[in-house]
Amino acid sequence: MKPYVYLSLIPESLIASHLSPDEFGTYLSVGSQKRSRGQAIFFKLTDAYAATQLSKFGLDASLDRTVGQPPRRSAYLNIYRVLEQTPLDAFESLHLTTDDGRVLTLKPGNYQQDLAPRFHLYQEFCPVSPRIISTLEPQAYAQEITNSARPISLPALVFTELKLEGLAEDPEAKAQNLPYTSLEHMRDCMRELRAKPNKLMKTVVRNLHQDLLYRTLRGGFFVATTGNGFRFFPMPTREELETTYYPWWRSALSSFGG
Repeated sequence: MKPYVYLSLIPESLIASHLSPDEFGTYLSVGSQKRSRGQAIFFKLTDAYAATQLSKFGLDASLDRTVGQPPRRSAYLNIYRVLEQTPLDAFESLHLTTDDGRVLTLKPGNYQQDLAPRFHLYQEFCPVSPRIISTLEPQAYAQEITNSARPISLPALVFTELKLEGLAEDPEAKAQNLPYTSLEHMRDCMRELRAKPNKLMKTVVRNLHQDLLYRTLRGGFFVATTGNGFRFFPMPTREELETTYYPWWRSALSSFGG
């Protein structure tokens, strides 16, 4: 059986598995006995990178360090500082799993900068998971967060942008369709950024405490690394979600989060 290597974001870990991405996502979200439920977000890494990691950690194709043992379903390779050790070109695809095991696959795509002046709401995933309001568009935000010349920076980051609707232009706008639990604090953060143009970002929520509402995603997911490394995994269009990917989308719409 072919072994795959995945980088899971919830929690951050490097995992080898004989399960394909769809099978692996279902296994992570509902378990083998269908007794648990929870989102899973993970990258499939390239086969070439997978081979180097299996060799590095002393595993053969059976995923067992003991010769002659039957093949294992999966095996943890690393749970410490995994993202920053993974080269950008090793990220082959991103997989979003709903809490009932539906898997959506995203491939890398071209990113076009969003230069219109407005507020952006970012959810970071790995290695930290705050929710941030910023005046920087995604690529500029990625460069700022991973800039090692800053007093505080990250060597790598995975994050996504969330919808703000009318709040993106005006902190006082109505927000009837936004499901966030921290709206008033979010407005205060925007007012502070507007009053202090030199301040580029403000933390809204310190940690992701619940599942992510996939229906709030705007654009897609981003991987950033020190030295201006940047990779974009775009979400399908709304039309594609309602047709080609409807089973996943229907499941995503039924999920609860914050």
